[in-house]
Amino acid sequence: MKHTHPLPGDIGLTQISGATGQLIRFGQWINGDGFADYEHAFLVLPEDRLLEAEPGGARIRPLSEYQGTDVRYVCPKRLTEQQRERICAAADHYVGVPYSFLDYLAIATHRIHLTVPGLRRYVASTHHMICSQLVDRCYQDGGVQLFSDGRWPGYVTPMALYKLLAG
Repeated sequence: MKHTHPLPGDIGLTQISGATGQLIRFGQWINGDGFADYEHAFLVLPEDRLLEAEPGGARIRPLSEYQGTDVRYVCPKRLTEQQRERICAAADHYVGVPYSFLDYLAIATHRIHLTVPGLRRYVASTHHMICSQLVDRCYQDGGVQLFSDGRWPGYVTPMALYKLLAG
């Protein structure tokens, strides 16, 4: 669903420029998402704010920071106001959660069917998250399961969110 102005609980998808964006694109390609159009995801919150995961830790910022940026807003169809409220309320629990570069390794090993004993458990135990994993986790905490394939949240990429909700 695309809005002219995003609603609380919507997911913003955008590109990241520079070397970081290129590395994420490559990681998504390894994951089977091609050289994707979206490398970053964030959760829209009430009062024109957002929650996003960044290398310095997850933080809440003004939505206006993405003004003038090409952002695609998506969300599940038939998301109720109550669900939106619960999803956004979950965001407060994740402020400061460190970023996880190890998730990209877990995604790559999963994609190429390489078994690395204990990797998934270790990544989960660090409580670090990438941007798309953070958004998926807020949805889960709000009682909305985005993916019906039983995937581990660490395997959620920005392009997986796009393909599920906008593709």
